[in-house]
Amino acid sequence: MVAVVKRQHALIRQMQPYDLDAVHANECLAYEFPWTRGIFADCIRVGYPCRVLELGDNVVGHAITSIAAAEAHLLNICIQPAQQGRGYGRRLLHHCLHLARQGGAESMFLEVRPSNWAAIRMYQAEGFSVIGRRPDYYKQSTDHDPIAHQTREDALVMSKALDQQAS
Repeated sequence: MVAVVKRQHALIRQMQPYDLDAVHANECLAYEFPWTRGIFADCIRVGYPCRVLELGDNVVGHAITSIAAAEAHLLNICIQPAQQGRGYGRRLLHHCLHLARQGGAESMFLEVRPSNWAAIRMYQAEGFSVIGRRPDYYKQSTDHDPIAHQTREDALVMSKALDQQAS
């Protein structure tokens, strides 16, 4: 007997207000200092390209991009921890790059924690390069004690020139 594992189809679509609970829940699972539900609502309200990645009926990822003055900025990208390492982050990134090109952006920028090696490797594999550092950009707890002293972690600033012919 052979077992067949059915792989769910991933769908990327525009984030809607009814997605906010799932988006915020995933954000809280993935990050020690997550964005608030209100920040996501504001991004939808002002018209940023906000996307979710669905597997079946479950929202397992999201991404927010800002596009203005021929530049795009990847503001947030997140995959639910249980679904990480399966290429969904890369699919969302490709989608955001496509949206940026469609919006006339000539380059995309992002910030990433130097400690987030998996994300850095993905960004480098997709043609992003480190162009700078933002000191003390991210909050960072010294341990998981809620009253622990908080320190800050720098951000690596990465960029990629966007070939307008790519899809």
